[in-house]
Amino acid sequence: MHDDRTQALLKELAGIRVALERLAGPQPAVNNWDAAECFVWVPARQFLQPVARPNRVDIGLIRGVDHVRDILSDNTQRFARGLPANNVLLWGARGMGKSSLVKAVHASTARATGIALKLVEVHREDIATLPALMEILKNAPAPVIIFCDDLSFDHDDTSYKSLKAALDGGVEGRPDNVLLYATSNRRHLLPRDMMENEQSTAINPSEAVEEKVSLSDRFGLWLGFYKCSQNDYLDMIDSYADYFGLDGERAAIHAEALEWATTRGSRSGRVAWQFIQDLAGRLGKPLVK
Repeated sequence: MHDDRTQALLKELAGIRVALERLAGPQPAVNNWDAAECFVWVPARQFLQPVARPNRVDIGLIRGVDHVRDILSDNTQRFARGLPANNVLLWGARGMGKSSLVKAVHASTARATGIALKLVEVHREDIATLPALMEILKNAPAPVIIFCDDLSFDHDDTSYKSLKAALDGGVEGRPDNVLLYATSNRRHLLPRDMMENEQSTAINPSEAVEEKVSLSDRFGLWLGFYKCSQNDYLDMIDSYADYFGLDGERAAIHAEALEWATTRGSRSGRVAWQFIQDLAGRLGKPLVK
């Protein structure tokens, strides 16, 4: 009889333990910094998901943005070496290689310096969890670049405050081993009508607008990307064709590339890459280097 009561009590305690564990949620994962160079932040598990094969191109293939490429490279190399460096906002025309440049500069800097520089991508919807990520990254054994791609904020979106806190670091300050790079189609990250609405409803309109605009001001470097010229576009085509060994009469390739851009209504690095994929497919050549 005594054994039956004991067994029942143990079973009940086990059930309580399972219920408590379910309420507490999953335990934070163990992050392995040696697993990769690039990671994706998974806030639900407090986990940095290693990326075995990052989607990036060689920095030599990024054309038409030489000036901003050099500025970003210099800033990244200083940071990797433990010297003062700025958070960077890359803004401007779509398809001109903003995110590609960040990933390419990260790889080239790691090679050039021999330093295990890490890149951690944070999805737009996870911006509000940046403070938790910062708490993990401050103990990282290597310098870390947080990468936020296609960053912007809509009406009633207050997660920009988490970004401001991450850029400034609050009372504790931003960790010396962490830098933030973001890309956006908008220089001020917030739509103009959102700022105008704040101005019309605030007790102090100028201060309300200033708070919104000051978000971009917290990036020490603003690097602008603009629509490319026809010559720059064809230079991108030539660079890809040479790199991947796509044979053919260059004048004919140029004519096809220009027609391709015309059908899409724009010239950009993205359009050039899409044409190269089509050309390689027609030639029966894989884009492998």
